[in-house]
Amino acid sequence: MSAPNPEVDAYIAALAEDRRGPMTNLRETIRAAAPDADEVITYKMPGFKVRGSFLVSYDAFKQHYSLFPWNDEMVAELGDEIQPYVKGRGTLQFPAAKPLPLDLIRRIIEVRVRQSEPEAAG
Repeated sequence: MSAPNPEVDAYIAALAEDRRGPMTNLRETIRAAAPDADEVITYKMPGFKVRGSFLVSYDAFKQHYSLFPWNDEMVAELGDEIQPYVKGRGTLQFPAAKPLPLDLIRRIIEVRVRQSEPEAAG
């Protein structure tokens, strides 16, 4: 597993106290599902890259936590489980008032990791 990124540490530490725990859980879930990914700040938010290519980014907002991106393959594989969180172009939103569905998020990341494999790319 790659080492934690100090910029991401600082980003999460600067969040409101009630957002730090869920963001840390989100970060740890992504790191566990994508152990070879490198943590970065991308699009002004925490994210991960695999072999230099964008994997995911995530952030805390007033009413929700977002994970970017979703795609049709995820919806096909995860179906009704992922559908309530699909918002807008490529955005998954998890309500801040509810616990994060960490098992679902792990599976979403596993799909993204498979999609990032060189043989999947083409």
